[in-house]
Amino acid sequence: MSTSSLFQHSHLLRKPDHPNWTNLDTFRARVNRKHGMNLKNYDDLYQYSIENEIFWLDLWEHLNIVYSVPPRAVTTPSQIPEVPLWFPGSRLNWAENLLQRNDDGIACTAAGESGVTTDYSFRELRAMVRDMAAAMRVQGIGIGDRVAAIVRNGILAVVISLSAASIGAIYSTTSADMGAQGILDRYRQIKPKLVFCETEVQYNGRVLNVQNKVKSIIQELSEHRGLKGAVFLPSAITGKDSDSDLLWNGKEIGNVMSLKSFLASGDGGELRFEQLPFDHPLCIFVQFRYLGAAQVHFTHSWVMLMLTSPYYITKGVLMNCKKDFHFGRDMRYGDTLFYYTTTSWMVFTAMMQVLSLGGRIVLYDGSPFYPNAETFVKLIGDLGTTAFGTSPRFIAELQGRNVRPLEIASFDTLRTITITGAIVSAPVHTWVQHAFGEHVYVNLPMGGTDICCTFLGGARTIPTYAGEIPVKTLGMKVEIFDPQGRNIEHTGEPGEMVCTRPHPSLPKFWGDTPDGKKLRETYFSMYPGVWRQGDFMVWNPKTKGIIVLGRSDGVLNPSGIRFGTSEIYNILEQSRFSSRIDDSLCVGQRRPQDDNERVLLFVRMRRGHRFGEGLVKEIKDAIRTSLSARHVPAYVFEVEDVPYTINGKKVEIAVKQIVSGMTMKPSGTVANPEALQLYYKYKDIEKVVGESRQKAKL
Repeated sequence: MSTSSLFQHSHLLRKPDHPNWTNLDTFRARVNRKHGMNLKNYDDLYQYSIENEIFWLDLWEHLNIVYSVPPRAVTTPSQIPEVPLWFPGSRLNWAENLLQRNDDGIACTAAGESGVTTDYSFRELRAMVRDMAAAMRVQGIGIGDRVAAIVRNGILAVVISLSAASIGAIYSTTSADMGAQGILDRYRQIKPKLVFCETEVQYNGRVLNVQNKVKSIIQELSEHRGLKGAVFLPSAITGKDSDSDLLWNGKEIGNVMSLKSFLASGDGGELRFEQLPFDHPLCIFVQFRYLGAAQVHFTHSWVMLMLTSPYYITKGVLMNCKKDFHFGRDMRYGDTLFYYTTTSWMVFTAMMQVLSLGGRIVLYDGSPFYPNAETFVKLIGDLGTTAFGTSPRFIAELQGRNVRPLEIASFDTLRTITITGAIVSAPVHTWVQHAFGEHVYVNLPMGGTDICCTFLGGARTIPTYAGEIPVKTLGMKVEIFDPQGRNIEHTGEPGEMVCTRPHPSLPKFWGDTPDGKKLRETYFSMYPGVWRQGDFMVWNPKTKGIIVLGRSDGVLNPSGIRFGTSEIYNILEQSRFSSRIDDSLCVGQRRPQDDNERVLLFVRMRRGHRFGEGLVKEIKDAIRTSLSARHVPAYVFEVEDVPYTINGKKVEIAVKQIVSGMTMKPSGTVANPEALQLYYKYKDIEKVVGESRQKAKL
């Protein structure tokens, strides 16, 4: 297929910054001095980073990794051939690295819908971790034990994570607004010994009491999964400690206590950091993987099977995320990171690495649109934010609501905006650049929850083109493969994103076999020995930027013509449509009786705008003109809602399976699972189309 349409929206958005002053330039100069080299630019440095294993030791030194025993090598073979052991022989502690700074500078700022902000200094944070870790030790928590937290994005989430890591325990966090089933899907498998629970959730001006939900979770984990204790956290509104009823259905539900009582149980001991191997598990995330369809005989229906797969990462997150913030966002000592996220997303763990740079993190709990979007945007400026991070959906909402940031606040301190979690179209990228100021570097990194770092990212010394990611991040040997495993990057043809060399953030599945059977089947089976991320992307030979086209299992394939959903979203996110269309979802449909795949486009209208045949024709004409006749959806429908994950990603794959005739059991990661029900009727597409035509005649 012709790829010219893929690059039609690419235009120069921002010229590079002056060289020799960025963190990347400082590191390049250091490498040149150390090894007597003459690396002249980012391309030279990147090539060095993927060809020489010693690069990772250079990075270790440059990032000032704190350790008690140095590594004796960079890697050594492990039982999983594709995943070597990193920095063998070294002993260190993640929490110690994040708590290097110990003064009255601000480490964390907690904020929320009330407008009240609370600052915590590095000295105060360290004291809170000391007291929490002491109580954990007294309660019998030690090396390798799991500590879970059902917690909002606030100071306690940070303290719990750092405290657990300081004593060698393994932590896992989920947001308090996640459903009970989704939380249990995670924690049944990892069997936490201690769990911290919020009792209230505040969002969009409403307060929801979740005590009954967390009590049911505690009861389940106590009876069947070895939970030894639970701690109820103070009210999100009043701050009052919880002395909750410790009975559930008339029975005691275990060693449940308030946070005040828990902290009082500590022995007042000093903060100690357990020195552990680099590959010791640090934290556990959970990934929902689609396994395909199976027929359930007693219902005679097709059910989409999903596996909730816990996996853990090691201190590779310290290396790679610190690298991402230091180089990709150019963050330094004293800078402020404001990332809108939940504790369920890997971004929560990733952003904490900024503490190790001596920077401040902003912890925001609540809706960014309450009481209105302007208040949230003003907060970004008022807090002196250096780097702001968010999702494409948030930016699309600002654009659709006609929010003008530069008329609301001054962004003099703001140097970087990071938009991630989903594909960012060229029109949205362009809008952000102009809306927040030409001095701001708009970064569109692409990585994965599974690796908790980026594969692709930014470099301020490289030109920025709309909708494109300028560079592959240091140390990550990213290539584009065709189905036969050939590198097709320089052809300009789209293909699978792969990483052909190992890096320190490679995860391992919890409970996997010693040889990593599950891990290898998941990521290394398509191309033996090569990590397949599951994303579809293309390299622009003219600009040398990369465009991510969507998940490869969600690629549209009508009549054998493969293209990504982002190509359609690019059209709809232009101002001529975004002022009328609030959101959209594009999926392929191929039922068992269909000979070919058809493309279905669903749109949700903005308030005050109507859906009709005129708009449908306008959309189809725009797609035909901008892309090709083969890209035009077979049908365009209006829907009331678009399903999203709690991390802000459109749920394309589940909808694709639903309209193709399968039945889905919503996972706990879907923020609005009721939206999935809206799509079941499209399994009978002929009936829907017939009814629509009949209605149009009337």
